[in-house]
Amino acid sequence: MPKNKIQILSTKVLDKKLISLANAHHIIIDEVPFIEIKNIKTPDVQKRIAELTEQSITAIFTSANAVNAVKEMLPAKPQWKVFCIGYKTKTLAEATFSNENVIGIADNGEQLAQEIIKYSTEEKMIFFCGNQRRNILPDRLKKNGIKLEELIVYQTIETPQHILKHYDGILFYSPSGVKSFFSENTIEKSTQLFAIGTTTANEAKVFTGLTVISAEYPDTTNLINLVIQHFTKIKSSECSN
Repeated sequence: MPKNKIQILSTKVLDKKLISLANAHHIIIDEVPFIEIKNIKTPDVQKRIAELTEQSITAIFTSANAVNAVKEMLPAKPQWKVFCIGYKTKTLAEATFSNENVIGIADNGEQLAQEIIKYSTEEKMIFFCGNQRRNILPDRLKKNGIKLEELIVYQTIETPQHILKHYDGILFYSPSGVKSFFSENTIEKSTQLFAIGTTTANEAKVFTGLTVISAEYPDTTNLINLVIQHFTKIKSSECSN
Protein backbone atom coordinates (compact mmCIF):
# COMPACT_ATOMS: atom_id res chain seq x y z
CA MET A 1 0.00 0.00 0.00
CA PRO A 2 1.41 3.44 -0.94
CA LYS A 3 2.81 5.39 1.99
CA ASN A 4 0.80 8.48 1.09
CA LYS A 5 -2.50 6.77 1.79
CA ILE A 6 -4.40 8.32 4.71
CA GLN A 7 -5.38 5.74 7.35
CA ILE A 8 -8.77 6.22 9.03
CA LEU A 9 -10.59 4.18 11.68
CA SER A 10 -14.39 4.16 11.61
CA THR A 11 -15.90 3.04 14.91
CA LYS A 12 -18.88 1.52 13.09
CA VAL A 13 -19.48 -0.30 9.82
CA LEU A 14 -20.11 2.04 6.87
CA ASP A 15 -21.92 1.83 3.57
CA LYS A 16 -19.47 0.39 1.04
CA LYS A 17 -20.14 3.34 -1.29
CA LEU A 18 -18.64 5.66 1.34
CA ILE A 19 -15.60 3.40 1.70
CA SER A 20 -15.13 3.58 -2.08
CA LEU A 21 -15.62 7.35 -2.10
CA ALA A 22 -12.88 7.80 0.48
CA ASN A 23 -10.60 5.34 -1.30
CA ALA A 24 -10.94 7.37 -4.50
CA HIS A 25 -9.30 10.23 -2.57
CA HIS A 26 -6.44 8.01 -1.31
CA ILE A 27 -8.10 7.50 2.09
CA ILE A 28 -8.28 3.96 3.50
CA ILE A 29 -10.98 3.32 6.10
CA ASP A 30 -10.84 0.38 8.52
CA GLU A 31 -14.16 -0.49 10.19
CA VAL A 32 -14.18 -1.68 13.81
CA PRO A 33 -17.57 -1.46 15.61
CA PHE A 34 -17.33 -0.30 19.23
CA ILE A 35 -21.00 -0.67 20.13
CA GLU A 36 -23.72 -3.22 19.44
CA ILE A 37 -27.43 -2.39 19.17
CA LYS A 38 -29.90 -4.95 20.54
CA ASN A 39 -33.63 -4.38 20.12
CA ILE A 40 -35.78 -4.92 23.21
CA LYS A 41 -38.68 -7.21 22.32
CA THR A 42 -40.11 -8.06 25.70
CA PRO A 43 -43.83 -8.89 25.91
CA ASP A 44 -44.45 -5.63 27.79
CA VAL A 45 -42.77 -3.50 25.11
CA GLN A 46 -44.54 -5.31 22.29
CA LYS A 47 -47.89 -4.95 24.04
CA ARG A 48 -47.35 -1.21 24.60
CA ILE A 49 -46.42 -0.61 20.97
CA ALA A 50 -49.48 -2.56 19.83
CA GLU A 51 -51.66 -0.35 22.07
CA LEU A 52 -50.06 2.85 20.76
CA THR A 53 -50.52 1.74 17.15
CA GLU A 54 -54.26 2.25 17.59
CA GLN A 55 -53.89 5.68 19.20
CA SER A 56 -53.29 9.20 17.91
CA ILE A 57 -49.89 10.10 19.36
CA THR A 58 -46.85 12.22 18.64
CA ALA A 59 -43.79 9.96 18.38
CA ILE A 60 -40.25 11.16 19.01
CA PHE A 61 -37.20 9.39 17.57
CA THR A 62 -33.67 10.64 18.17
CA SER A 63 -31.96 7.82 16.26
CA ALA A 64 -32.54 5.46 13.37
CA ASN A 65 -31.96 2.61 15.86
CA ALA A 66 -35.20 3.51 17.64
CA VAL A 67 -37.16 3.63 14.38
CA ASN A 68 -35.80 0.22 13.35
CA ALA A 69 -36.67 -1.27 16.74
CA VAL A 70 -40.25 0.03 16.67
CA LYS A 71 -40.69 -0.94 13.01
CA GLU A 72 -39.99 -4.60 13.86
CA MET A 73 -42.78 -4.61 16.46
CA LEU A 74 -45.55 -2.70 14.66
CA PRO A 75 -48.64 -4.90 14.14
CA ALA A 76 -49.98 -2.34 11.63
CA LYS A 77 -48.98 1.00 10.12
CA PRO A 78 -49.96 3.70 12.65
CA GLN A 79 -50.98 7.26 11.90
CA TRP A 80 -48.56 8.91 14.28
CA LYS A 81 -47.14 12.39 13.95
CA VAL A 82 -43.35 12.08 14.10
CA PHE A 83 -40.45 14.28 15.25
CA CYS A 84 -36.90 13.08 14.72
CA ILE A 85 -33.20 13.95 14.73
CA GLY A 86 -31.03 13.67 11.64
CA TYR A 87 -31.47 12.90 7.95
CA LYS A 88 -31.01 9.13 8.33
CA THR A 89 -33.68 8.94 11.04
CA LYS A 90 -36.01 11.13 8.97
CA THR A 91 -35.58 8.97 5.86
CA LEU A 92 -36.28 5.78 7.79
CA ALA A 93 -39.27 7.34 9.59
CA GLU A 94 -40.78 8.46 6.28
CA ALA A 95 -40.39 4.94 4.90
CA THR A 96 -41.90 3.40 8.05
CA PHE A 97 -44.80 5.81 8.51
CA SER A 98 -45.14 8.30 5.62
CA ASN A 99 -43.64 11.56 4.39
CA GLU A 100 -46.67 13.48 5.66
CA ASN A 101 -46.41 12.00 9.14
CA VAL A 102 -42.90 13.37 9.77
CA ILE A 103 -43.70 16.91 10.87
CA GLY A 104 -40.45 18.01 12.53
CA ILE A 105 -36.73 17.39 12.20
CA ALA A 106 -33.65 18.87 13.90
CA ASP A 107 -29.92 18.28 14.20
CA ASN A 108 -29.76 17.71 17.97
CA GLY A 109 -31.85 17.28 21.12
CA GLU A 110 -31.95 20.96 22.06
CA GLN A 111 -33.17 22.02 18.61
CA LEU A 112 -35.74 19.22 18.47
CA ALA A 113 -37.08 20.20 21.89
CA GLN A 114 -37.63 23.75 20.58
CA GLU A 115 -39.52 22.40 17.55
CA ILE A 116 -41.75 20.22 19.73
CA ILE A 117 -42.46 23.06 22.18
CA LYS A 118 -43.51 25.32 19.28
CA TYR A 119 -45.75 22.56 17.95
CA SER A 120 -47.59 22.35 21.29
CA THR A 121 -50.27 19.68 21.22
CA GLU A 122 -52.55 17.95 23.66
CA GLU A 123 -51.77 14.62 22.04
CA LYS A 124 -49.84 12.04 24.00
CA MET A 125 -46.10 12.24 23.31
CA ILE A 126 -44.03 9.07 23.29
CA PHE A 127 -40.23 9.16 23.25
CA PHE A 128 -38.97 5.91 21.72
CA CYS A 129 -35.37 5.67 22.86
CA GLY A 130 -32.42 3.54 23.88
CA ASN A 131 -31.19 2.68 27.35
CA GLN A 132 -28.45 5.33 27.11
CA ARG A 133 -30.52 8.24 25.85
CA ARG A 134 -29.37 11.80 26.65
CA ASN A 135 -31.26 13.95 29.18
CA ILE A 136 -31.41 17.19 27.16
CA LEU A 137 -34.59 16.50 25.18
CA PRO A 138 -36.83 14.94 27.88
CA ASP A 139 -35.70 17.41 30.54
CA ARG A 140 -36.43 20.41 28.30
CA LEU A 141 -39.88 19.10 27.37
CA LYS A 142 -40.86 18.30 30.93
CA LYS A 143 -39.73 21.77 32.11
CA ASN A 144 -42.13 23.21 29.56
CA GLY A 145 -45.05 21.20 30.89
CA ILE A 146 -45.14 18.61 28.12
CA LYS A 147 -46.21 15.18 29.30
CA LEU A 148 -43.79 12.62 27.95
CA GLU A 149 -43.82 8.84 28.14
CA GLU A 150 -40.46 7.19 27.52
CA LEU A 151 -40.39 3.73 26.01
CA ILE A 152 -36.97 2.04 25.81
CA VAL A 153 -36.93 -0.05 22.61
CA TYR A 154 -33.26 -0.85 22.17
CA GLN A 155 -30.12 -1.37 24.19
CA THR A 156 -26.66 -0.01 23.41
CA ILE A 157 -23.93 -2.46 24.39
CA GLU A 158 -20.33 -1.27 24.43
CA THR A 159 -17.88 -3.62 22.65
CA PRO A 160 -14.43 -2.13 23.36
CA GLN A 161 -11.37 -3.43 21.53
CA HIS A 162 -7.71 -2.56 21.81
CA ILE A 163 -6.35 -0.98 18.61
CA LEU A 164 -2.64 -1.40 17.90
CA LYS A 165 -2.46 0.42 14.56
CA HIS A 166 -1.82 4.16 14.31
CA TYR A 167 -4.49 6.11 12.42
CA ASP A 168 -4.42 9.59 10.91
CA GLY A 169 -8.06 10.06 11.88
CA ILE A 170 -10.85 8.38 13.86
CA LEU A 171 -14.59 8.65 13.19
CA PHE A 172 -17.14 8.63 16.04
CA TYR A 173 -20.92 8.37 15.74
CA SER A 174 -22.24 8.43 19.31
CA PRO A 175 -21.13 9.26 22.86
CA SER A 176 -21.40 5.53 23.65
CA GLY A 177 -18.96 4.74 20.85
CA VAL A 178 -16.55 7.35 22.20
CA LYS A 179 -16.68 5.88 25.71
CA SER A 180 -16.24 2.36 24.40
CA PHE A 181 -13.19 3.33 22.31
CA PHE A 182 -11.38 5.25 25.04
CA SER A 183 -12.06 2.58 27.66
CA GLU A 184 -9.37 0.52 25.88
CA ASN A 185 -7.36 3.02 23.83
CA THR A 186 -5.37 6.22 23.89
CA ILE A 187 -4.39 8.30 20.86
CA GLU A 188 -1.54 10.51 19.75
CA LYS A 189 -2.10 14.26 19.61
CA SER A 190 -1.51 14.15 15.86
CA THR A 191 -4.61 12.01 15.32
CA GLN A 192 -7.55 14.02 13.97
CA LEU A 193 -10.93 13.17 15.46
CA PHE A 194 -14.21 13.47 13.56
CA ALA A 195 -17.73 13.28 15.01
CA ILE A 196 -21.20 12.84 13.53
CA GLY A 197 -22.54 15.77 15.59
CA THR A 198 -21.83 18.21 18.39
CA THR A 199 -22.93 15.92 21.23
CA THR A 200 -20.52 13.20 20.11
CA ALA A 201 -17.80 15.79 19.49
CA ASN A 202 -18.16 17.14 23.02
CA GLU A 203 -17.83 13.63 24.45
CA ALA A 204 -14.61 13.09 22.46
CA LYS A 205 -13.23 16.39 23.77
CA VAL A 206 -13.85 15.24 27.34
CA PHE A 207 -11.58 12.23 26.80
CA THR A 208 -8.87 13.93 24.76
CA GLY A 209 -8.99 17.72 25.07
CA LEU A 210 -8.30 17.79 21.33
CA THR A 211 -10.07 19.65 18.55
CA VAL A 212 -12.84 17.53 17.04
CA ILE A 213 -14.22 18.19 13.57
CA SER A 214 -17.98 17.63 13.54
CA ALA A 215 -20.50 17.49 10.72
CA GLU A 216 -22.82 20.46 10.32
CA TYR A 217 -25.66 18.00 9.77
CA PRO A 218 -25.68 14.61 11.56
CA ASP A 219 -25.23 12.44 8.47
CA THR A 220 -22.55 9.85 7.68
CA THR A 221 -22.05 11.06 4.11
CA ASN A 222 -21.40 14.58 5.40
CA LEU A 223 -18.86 13.17 7.84
CA ILE A 224 -16.94 11.30 5.13
CA ASN A 225 -16.93 14.42 2.97
CA LEU A 226 -15.44 16.35 5.90
CA VAL A 227 -12.67 13.76 6.17
CA ILE A 228 -11.94 14.07 2.45
CA GLN A 229 -11.93 17.88 2.58
CA HIS A 230 -9.68 17.96 5.66
CA PHE A 231 -6.96 15.68 4.32
CA THR A 232 -7.17 17.06 0.78
CA LYS A 233 -6.50 20.50 2.23
CA ILE A 234 -3.51 19.20 4.18
CA LYS A 235 -2.05 17.51 1.10
CA SER A 236 -2.54 20.67 -0.97
CA SER A 237 -0.78 22.71 1.70
CA GLU A 238 2.14 20.26 1.81
CA CYS A 239 2.48 20.33 -2.00
CA SER A 240 2.51 24.14 -2.09
CA ASN A 241 5.28 24.30 0.51
